Amino acid sequence: MIKNLVVIVSTLFITIVSCTVSYGQYAIHQEGEFGVGLGAGHYFGDLNTRARINRPKLAASMFFRKNLNNYIAVRVAATYARLGYSDIYNKYNEFMYRRNLSFNSNVWELSLQGDFNFFRFMPGDPTQNFTPYITFGVGVFSYDPYAYLQGKKYYLRPLGTEGQGSPLYPDRKPYGTTALSVPIGFGIKYAINDRVNIGLEILHRITSTDYLDDVSKTYVDPAAFPPKPDGSPSEAFLLSDRSYEMGEPIGLPGRQRGNSKQKDQFATAILYVSFNLQSYKCPSAK
Repeated sequence: MIKNLVVIVSTLFITIVSCTVSYGQYAIHQEGEFGVGLGAGHYFGDLNTRARINRPKLAASMFFRKNLNNYIAVRVAATYARLGYSDIYNKYNEFMYRRNLSFNSNVWELSLQGDFNFFRFMPGDPTQNFTPYITFGVGVFSYDPYAYLQGKKYYLRPLGTEGQGSPLYPDRKPYGTTALSVPIGFGIKYAINDRVNIGLEILHRITSTDYLDDVSKTYVDPAAFPPKPDGSPSEAFLLSDRSYEMGEPIGLPGRQRGNSKQKDQFATAILYVSFNLQSYKCPSAK
């Protein structure tokens, strides 16, 4: 037993000596990164058909990135984005401007992505401390569009503004509050030292929903929105067609309200800081 202990101690001593004497120090191995970021998000869809970037709103993100090697990594990310738009910005299109619809929504996304560096990335090495990269993956996000009427906030999904849930339109079911996303983007990152990195990333999401903005199909018969007990118009009626606020109403039953053939999309631009997760290995270890 004493002999075995001597062998173990001798082996450990030789290993330490080889790492500290022969090589001067342990080799730093970059296992991955933990990062947080802040930036802006933007919506594209039935209220923003020209993909104009004129209404950015707050976005934030946090992620864990696991390095597979110096070029490839996998990442789990959680992102928040405040999205919204209004037809008042569509003055180039008379119909959309008179349609007068608007929305806001808080989006929470969880995604799994693959990152691919263009250059070898080695934090701590001044010759390999910068790289552009591309990223893509799949995610799931929650959303719940709302709008304001006479200063009061109303969530639009329960109101069924396109006849969802009405017996007059049995084929129109209420849409869900979660959907799939496919994030695709690019970024750049720079290692300040072997511990800390900074980066900028732009991600565009293709989604599986056309109701991020609560707009998709056609206007419906006003009979789908029964009045209140006192005989006044319901909030669902007033929010389904807001063109009356601009003049003569345009929301005739069956008239196009949105474009159901194209799903909504959104994007984020995030400036982030990340902290390297390191392990220490003997350079001679295989």
